[in-house]
Amino acid sequence: MYRFLVTPRWWGINVFVVLAIPFCVFMGTWQLGRFEDRVQSHQAAEERPDPAKRAAVAVDTLLPVDQETSGRHVSASGRYGEQFLVPGRELDGRTGSYVLTMLRTDGGKALPVVRGWLAQGAKAPAPPTGEVTVTGSLQASESTGSEGVRTGGALPAGQLGMISAASLVNLVPYDVYDAWITVTRASDGLRAVPAAAPQNTGLDLKAFQNLGYTGEWFVFAGFVLFMWFRLLRREAEAAKDRVLGLETAA
Repeated sequence: MYRFLVTPRWWGINVFVVLAIPFCVFMGTWQLGRFEDRVQSHQAAEERPDPAKRAAVAVDTLLPVDQETSGRHVSASGRYGEQFLVPGRELDGRTGSYVLTMLRTDGGKALPVVRGWLAQGAKAPAPPTGEVTVTGSLQASESTGSEGVRTGGALPAGQLGMISAASLVNLVPYDVYDAWITVTRASDGLRAVPAAAPQNTGLDLKAFQNLGYTGEWFVFAGFVLFMWFRLLRREAEAAKDRVLGLETAA
């Protein structure tokens, strides 16, 4: 009654099932591992001392930015140069722009400094002149997956969609730090922008998406097994009916 299992059609079905179930289990396990990594990194971040409460150090000593150094207080000295607006950024439920000014350091490189948040439609104040020392929270360059980043559509001159060395390198005639800082205390009517948590450390929507994908992959594995069993049972019943003369063989 089960001789149909050695037919070419069922060989194809069986091979598909044998490959599909381990693949689904592997992908589900991988997604679960991603979620567990996020949980562990979140717990580790909770146990570490608040980076904002540690004394400010020179920005060069904490580069490149990682999960340990993100949010640390740093200081840099130099003169302000070009200024840009980063539109579409929210603060306390309101939409406005970050005011980003390039700080030309004594070493020649420029550090992007978010001097504060500006309400939509307001005019950005000019940066201070002369030698300044800036203190703020160190942040990693943004990427296309960062919250608030705009990647589609051209922006007017003087505006940026993403705070990163890659987006600034063609706009300024000098080297740019692969990092930026948000000032601790804003001035000139601006509002200070809080430091963001490092990417992949919080239990945000993306973390729980990994958990959801875990469930989906295991459901897929169960569905494949269920459909195989259902096809097997239907084929076996049809073969039995043919043997008993209850159904005409195709």
